[in-house]
Amino acid sequence: MLKKYACLLLLLCLLPLAGCGDQRILEDLGFIQTTSYDMLPDGNLAISVSIPQADPETSAKREVLTATAKSSKEAKMIMSRQTGMLLVSGQLRNVLFGRSMAEHGLHGHLDTLYRDPAISSQVKISVVEGNAGELLIDDYKQHPRTGRYIDMLLEKEALGQTIPKVTLFNFARGYFDQGVDPVAPMIKKHDKNYITTNGIALFKDDRYVAKIEPQDALIFSFLKGKFREGQLNIDLSDGDKNEVVMFSSLISSRKVKVVRGDRGIDKVIFNVKVSGSVLEYIGDARLSNDRERHELEQRISQYISKKADAMVSLMKQHQIDNLGIGRYVRNRIGYEQWKRMDWRQELQKLQVECLIDVHIKEYGKFR
Repeated sequence: MLKKYACLLLLLCLLPLAGCGDQRILEDLGFIQTTSYDMLPDGNLAISVSIPQADPETSAKREVLTATAKSSKEAKMIMSRQTGMLLVSGQLRNVLFGRSMAEHGLHGHLDTLYRDPAISSQVKISVVEGNAGELLIDDYKQHPRTGRYIDMLLEKEALGQTIPKVTLFNFARGYFDQGVDPVAPMIKKHDKNYITTNGIALFKDDRYVAKIEPQDALIFSFLKGKFREGQLNIDLSDGDKNEVVMFSSLISSRKVKVVRGDRGIDKVIFNVKVSGSVLEYIGDARLSNDRERHELEQRISQYISKKADAMVSLMKQHQIDNLGIGRYVRNRIGYEQWKRMDWRQELQKLQVECLIDVHIKEYGKFR
């Protein structure tokens, strides 16, 4: 009998707890998918968010909210007063920064995202050529959900190595690590028709200072690390001679050699090997002829090497190290000597050599 009373008492104690807890109804939540940041002339932030609509009673595919504030959290409070939904950040996929804001520095604004436990470290970071809010607010006829359009575009282009896939985690690692600076993909709006990738943003600490043009982005990937897949269009035309090669199914590998001398580091050598298929060629060379094919490989190697040298020169000019050369130098000379070194000054004087070896493994079925 006593046992029955004990069980009854336990059930009575549990009943009040049944209604406790943070209960959230799915239809009442506004899942922020994409957010944009722009710097205004007065120093305030213009922030926009895109929220997919799950309500079957509305024809709209998404809801867009905007606010002007001094911080992102203040902007979120302002936007929450504009909607009947409870705004949550757990489904955030992309953060877009306008170029003018990126030039002022991103660390303070990214720090807010790092600290929020609801936001994943895999959220993608991008820089917009122009106003990020305008790009996000606009509707694109063939893509009713702009946030999803941007997300799929970045994912697909990163697979083809035309842009790097940069997340909160990647950017923070590049910012806090010594001997490397962060990068981010750039995107751009073309009227109201479509969005396109627009190269690679190069940062000095957390400030945007230069960019790699979209046609050269894959060459940056050659120097950054190894990969599989990708396509590269190479224009070898000279004067009246027209010669164009579409290099596809690329496989790239890279080794970095740091050469020491009597007075420190003499030079750094990038040894890059690239192999791929030529499925489109406009020119006079006969690819079935071994000698002419090897001559074409040499011309392609020289073309890529020249572009790679120009990228290194650009980074030296701005005293930035987005290829992570400093990490290899640091590992070679030891941390104590590294701490005494002003790496940005040393980088300007350092000799960096890019050796590209290209191999055509296939050139189509035609003989």
